[in-house]
Formats: sequence, C-alpha cells, structure tokens
Amino acid sequence: MGRQHIRGRLFIHASANPYSLVTPVTQIIRGMSVEQPVERAATLEDVRAEVLTPDRLNTVVFGIFAAVALAIALVGVAGVLAFSVSARTREFGVRLAIGAQPRQLLTSVIAEGAVMATAGVAAGAAFGYVLVRLARSAFEDMQTPSALPVVGSVFILLAAAVVASVLPAARAARVDVTEALRSE
Repeated sequence: MGRQHIRGRLFIHASANPYSLVTPVTQIIRGMSVEQPVERAATLEDVRAEVLTPDRLNTVVFGIFAAVALAIALVGVAGVLAFSVSARTREFGVRLAIGAQPRQLLTSVIAEGAVMATAGVAAGAAFGYVLVRLARSAFEDMQTPSALPVVGSVFILLAAAVVASVLPAARAARVDVTEALRSE
C-alpha cells in the first residue's frame, strides 16, 4: 500500500514578493513529508488571470463578430436608402420645386432609415426571444444577459442606422431640381 498524498492548496498572505517564499515554503512542506509533492506555486492574481482568460478570449471574439455584424447592418441600411433615394430623385425634385425645404427631405429619409432599423430590431428581438426559450429548454444552466446590455444594443443599432441614413439623406436634400425634373 502506497502513501497517500494530501491534495489541496496552501494560501499564504505575503507583504513582500510572494515568489521569494516558494523555496522556503517548499522546504518546510518537504520537511514535514518528504514524499508530499509541491506543484505550481502561483499568486492569486496568476490563478485569477488563468481562470478569466477563456472569458476574455470569448469577449474579444464575440466583440469582433458584433462589430462585423454592425458594419454589415450599416452598409445594408445605407445601401437600401441610397437605392431608394436614387429611384426617387424625380419625386425629390418635384417636392423641392413645389416648396419643400431640403431639411424636410433630409428628415424624411433619416426617418425612413430609423423605421427600417426599428422593424429589424423588433424582428430580431422576437426571434431572439424564441431562440432563448428554446435554448433554455435544451441547456439547464444557460445564463442570459441582463436587460442593460440588450437595451444598450438596441440603442446602438438604432443610432447606427440613423448615422448610416445621413449620407443618402444628404444626397436627397442636394437634388438639383432642374436635373431631377429632366430625368426619365
């Protein structure tokens, strides 16, 4: 029958460099039991960093994916609105000719982008809610984010859609009336 090794951790509070205590503490433990292994001396900071590293990697990876998704959404909103503005050039020219102010056109195109983004966020929220319900039934210990990150994401998406709408809206507000009325 072999000797049993005691498994556990020894924590020492040190006011000086903790690594300078590794050799004396190891000698004390070996003095008590020659066969007792002493493995991996580390500070609490080292252990905490080791435990949190996978979470940090996940955060970075998901952050990159979120940034790419946001960029794709911005390009999509700007593209749809740019197409809409170019298709409605004549309409914008007529509206300007009968007295509409460029600011009104600017506001209407930005509002169109905001409505489009709101519809997308609402559809995404509904789909996400259903997906979370399904995932919770499959995974018992699944944690969902609190309301703050979700609400923050909604505001970021809506603000990004408004920003993406500005360029097409500015183009609509700068339509040359005479050129627009001659087109088509």
